[in-house]
Amino acid sequence: MSAAPTRSAMRILSLGAGVQSSALLMLAVRGEIAPFDLAIFSNTGWEPAKVYLHLARLEAIAQHAGLEVVRVSNGHIRRDALDPAHRFASMPLFTLGPNGERGMARRQCTGEYKIKALKREVRRRLGYPHPQRVPDGVHAEMVIGISEDEIGRMRQPDVRYMRHAYPLLELGWTRADCLTWLDINGMANTPRSACLGCPYHDDGFWHDLKVNSPLEWADVVAFDKSIRHGSARANAGGHPLRGQLFLHPQRVPLDEVVLRPKQPQARPGCGPWTCASGYPSGEGRVA
Repeated sequence: MSAAPTRSAMRILSLGAGVQSSALLMLAVRGEIAPFDLAIFSNTGWEPAKVYLHLARLEAIAQHAGLEVVRVSNGHIRRDALDPAHRFASMPLFTLGPNGERGMARRQCTGEYKIKALKREVRRRLGYPHPQRVPDGVHAEMVIGISEDEIGRMRQPDVRYMRHAYPLLELGWTRADCLTWLDINGMANTPRSACLGCPYHDDGFWHDLKVNSPLEWADVVAFDKSIRHGSARANAGGHPLRGQLFLHPQRVPLDEVVLRPKQPQARPGCGPWTCASGYPSGEGRVA
């Protein structure tokens, strides 16, 4: 006997509030792609102010169209990293060993602060919150904003109750196509979504933050100094880092970096399944 066919209980947009996912939301509310039952924004608590402003704009548009947008969270990534009582979900920080060894810390932040919260909400919406088992054959279709120029970022879900879908690939759109469409349809200046203190930012981002958002610049400079010798929890437990951590690949304090912004490049943002990992320097990672 053949297995029973699976059925999609919901069609959900993974909303990062960056370029591609914003284009998908707008396409759906305008009826140009299949509609969504729900859009979920996984909130790390530390996105740039302009991302939250843009998200509020998307929420208003979605509400007018009858589409629910929900914000979910698994904690505040900045506060948790500096809390001695909280487990440190490692960020891909640049490391400098005691003998000058250069590497990167393991990336756990996306899974901890985006995917966990999203999975929890999907289970709840399907009617099977943890620890209940989601029956075989029941799943949500999770729509992800990956465009043709980022096809290498596609990932398969690691749970049976989700199936990934990529409408931008079906349309044959690139990130530039999304930007053009958003500009034409009244959504110019859609920001790139990523935490303020993400080590994958390039010098263009840091320079823009320093010049145009001094309060946010001061925030990331202070964070960079705070994580220099490892996690607050490890230090409080008497296990200091053998070496140092930095936000910038030059491995000097962020406010001492000589920033060299290049011609603007279309760098990807950070969504639950689309983290901008694979730093272009090609430097190795360390645990």
